[in-house]
Amino acid sequence: ENGKSARQAFVACWRFVQGWLQHADPVSGLIPRNLTSSPFWNAQDSAADNYPFMVLSTYYTDRGLFEGRMLDMLRAEGRYCNRLGHLPDDFVFATQSLREPASPLDKLIFGASEYAKDGLLPITELIGPSPWTERMLELLDEIWRHRSISTEVGKLPATSHEVGGELMQTLSRMYWMTGKEEYRQWAYLLADYYLDHHLPTLEAELDLDDHGCEFLGGISEVYYLAAYKDPDRHRKWKPVIHRMLNRILEVGRDEHGMFVERVNPRTGKQLRKTLTDNWGYDYNAYLVVAQLDEVPRYRQQIAAVLSHLPHYNDYPWEGDIADGIADSLESGLNLLNRIPEPQAVSWANHMGQRLLAKQRDTGVIEGWHGDGNFARTALMFALWKTQGTYVRPWRADLRLGAMREQDGTLYVSVEADWPWSGTLHFDIPRHAEFLHLPTDYPRLNQFPEWFTVAKKTTYDTDQGPLSAATLRSGLPLSVTPQKPYRLRLRKH
Repeated sequence: ENGKSARQAFVACWRFVQGWLQHADPVSGLIPRNLTSSPFWNAQDSAADNYPFMVLSTYYTDRGLFEGRMLDMLRAEGRYCNRLGHLPDDFVFATQSLREPASPLDKLIFGASEYAKDGLLPITELIGPSPWTERMLELLDEIWRHRSISTEVGKLPATSHEVGGELMQTLSRMYWMTGKEEYRQWAYLLADYYLDHHLPTLEAELDLDDHGCEFLGGISEVYYLAAYKDPDRHRKWKPVIHRMLNRILEVGRDEHGMFVERVNPRTGKQLRKTLTDNWGYDYNAYLVVAQLDEVPRYRQQIAAVLSHLPHYNDYPWEGDIADGIADSLESGLNLLNRIPEPQAVSWANHMGQRLLAKQRDTGVIEGWHGDGNFARTALMFALWKTQGTYVRPWRADLRLGAMREQDGTLYVSVEADWPWSGTLHFDIPRHAEFLHLPTDYPRLNQFPEWFTVAKKTTYDTDQGPLSAATLRSGLPLSVTPQKPYRLRLRKH
């Protein structure tokens, strides 16, 4: 059953890429912002939300496209779109030139921040260091090279919750990955600005939806960084962080614990009572703090929310568009990865089908940059159903499914409509091996790890003991319609 669901989701991602590539500019190879009124590529939409998930879709379903046109688009974007140093701007297909004679610095920084965090960071999280990582690092360095806003803590590139939150997330993870000290200090500067001088819960308006939710995720990542690398700073921030999170819990939720879109933290009034599809992104921060500071109450409240998810089976997230369903499902999957609540499993299965039903037969979903978010979450859904396993070469008739028992035993099934031969691959502890994180703390737009093969470990299987090195290199296998492949695997 998981194999059927995973096949459906992988096929949806594959078709999404084919549908959008039919609309690519024949000269530059870049895709438009949308298919109705924006025949240009831009950083905050085309590059941040759509293109990266074409990259990841092809990584699993079409290696030729992944190594060909996807890399070509990255090179074209850097060649055609850079406006100020490495900061990109809008590129118009009709004129093969930048859309405006000049653009304000804050627009360029916003676009680069969106591209880095929403798009290039998830690619790096899932596949490891790559040319897309190199592009992210040059954007990050260029953003800070052009910081110009004077604040109480010095010059910053931005002070909005959205851009500040995105930068805190990207800087934190890239510090762990690269060890570059500037990234840690820049992340601390942003956190000091908010926690010491502009605490969101002392303001008259706090957005818990797109894109204010970026702040809670960002501040929790810098807090995590300080807990491991600057204990004095962690102690100083601790009471402030706890007061802020507690106040948001008091004023920002419905009766089942689901966050609303906007509140006035001073008065407690809910300014926009529509539920935010980013509810799980907000709760990531609580789970981080619960783990760091041993606050079981936060984890218990998240578990309660997960148990109530079937109440929201048919809630019209963002008016029932695919992007809203995708964000809500991603919210749940990332938390479900840490808190395996049975009610949340049934909800996630239902939401996965709601999401996949949004795709048109052309492969396009709704014809705007949010289609990439559909693919991002469809891919997350597929990898949940395969427990992170995947096959090469992929084919549309393949049904790869997996499940894991409470004792850690993994069961894998591969079926096909026609004879197929290839290799079965397993996920690894990406948080440790790619990003060098001390633990796999919850964070926005990560791809959850389900079953991972650790180094220097032996596994008992139906085929006898297998080493981690053997599993990591890929297990050769063949299937026919009459003879599916089955594997049972457990740590020795």
